[in-house]
Amino acid sequence: MEQYKQEFIEFMVESDVLKFGEFTLKSGRKSPFFMNAGAYVTGSQLMRLGEYYARAIHETYGDDFDVLFGPAYKGIPISVVTAVAFHNLYGKEVRYCSDRKEEKDHGADKGSFLGSKLKDGDRVVMIEDVTTSGKSMEETVPKVRGAADVTIVGLMVSLNRMEKGLGGEKSALEEIREKYGFETNAIVTMEEVVEHLYNRTCQGRVVIDDTIKAAIDDYYKQYGCN
Repeated sequence: MEQYKQEFIEFMVESDVLKFGEFTLKSGRKSPFFMNAGAYVTGSQLMRLGEYYARAIHETYGDDFDVLFGPAYKGIPISVVTAVAFHNLYGKEVRYCSDRKEEKDHGADKGSFLGSKLKDGDRVVMIEDVTTSGKSMEETVPKVRGAADVTIVGLMVSLNRMEKGLGGEKSALEEIREKYGFETNAIVTMEEVVEHLYNRTCQGRVVIDDTIKAAIDDYYKQYGCN
């Protein structure tokens, strides 16, 4: 596993973004882990977050794209900090764009988007925190494709939970790839998280001990992808 991925896993734990215990997800599933990108709140955390996304996007998709699109709400700051990081790390200017939950009907910037306008010929990388069901893509992909004649290069999320999406046996990321026809990737997978943290000290404690590991294994027996 690349060094930056190991650092990113520890960064998620340090930032209290990735937690282990007992959590009820929106889907109703009882999960032994939970990720909340809303816990990145400081300047240094957001700077580092953008750098990790930029590195993963550069490694996966290169720099042949024009726009980073972050769905509202959590995708907005992620797309902004990643655009900044991409410029700082690779010297390439990319624009950011996000959608609004409610269309703005006044002022010079009225409409359903924030940031850069999408233009014909734009190559777009979608950017999100985590995708469990793929519901946000159902709302945003038609908006993006309807705004201009663009190509969606791919989607990058923080964490691939590696569990069944709402459609059955495939992961949410696989379902999105099949439904919309663009690549889907994550900075790290849950398998990599477990591999890196199991019985290893992080922040002065063992985050995934035998009990948590057993709970994760049981969870994947029920909800893991084949």
